[in-house]
Amino acid sequence: MKLTLERERRAVFLSMILGLPALSAFFLWLEHATHVEFLLHVAAIPLEILVGAFLVERWLARKEKEGKRQQLMYLKSYLFRAEMRNVFISNFQALARPPISLEWIRGASLEELQRARDGITALEYRSPEAMEEVLGQYVRARHAWHTFMEWAAAHDFESIFHDMIFILHFIQDFQLFKQSHPDRLFVEHARSHPRLSAKIEKIMRDGVVKFLDYAIELRRKEPEVFEELLDDYLFSSQIGRQEKAT
Repeated sequence: MKLTLERERRAVFLSMILGLPALSAFFLWLEHATHVEFLLHVAAIPLEILVGAFLVERWLARKEKEGKRQQLMYLKSYLFRAEMRNVFISNFQALARPPISLEWIRGASLEELQRARDGITALEYRSPEAMEEVLGQYVRARHAWHTFMEWAAAHDFESIFHDMIFILHFIQDFQLFKQSHPDRLFVEHARSHPRLSAKIEKIMRDGVVKFLDYAIELRRKEPEVFEELLDDYLFSSQIGRQEKAT
């Protein structure tokens, strides 16, 4: 319903762009033919209406964009604390360099978080097995990536849409390999295939970067939510380590 109204609004605005200048041109021609100066004032009215419509359209577009951004924040708040939580926890637990941990993120200032995010280049992980665990979490969170993709498509967030498509394609590669080679590491297999190796590097790096981006956004706009999120992650991480130990 909302998308239909948006299309109708844009169609009306396009009609105004095409029709109102033509109407002004008609009144100008009529003034030229009749020499009635009042028609010059009449010819200006459609252009004034068009300027007003343009300003209103700009305002509506800005409000609509703000609304979508707010929806994105709510969606991320749910997904990051539910279905995608173990993806990020496993990624930071497996990360060796740079030495960025969830504990460090929890206590970092906004400036420190920004420097860490801007300084990320290549990542090093503790072991191929640790990387494999992270990739397995991506597979388990497949529903979250699909949900994110559908939302991005519906709300014209093209970059997010393409990111989700990339992740879902990677998950398909991972699952196909595991079906044929359940006892082998996909990470080891990818080392002899540059395309797959590049995909893994992008997946892992994007996971770190996207979480830091979200942490920076929360630290700046919603510091209480930031603290709740990191406390939740740290608690879940501790529970996970205890379960592995037993």
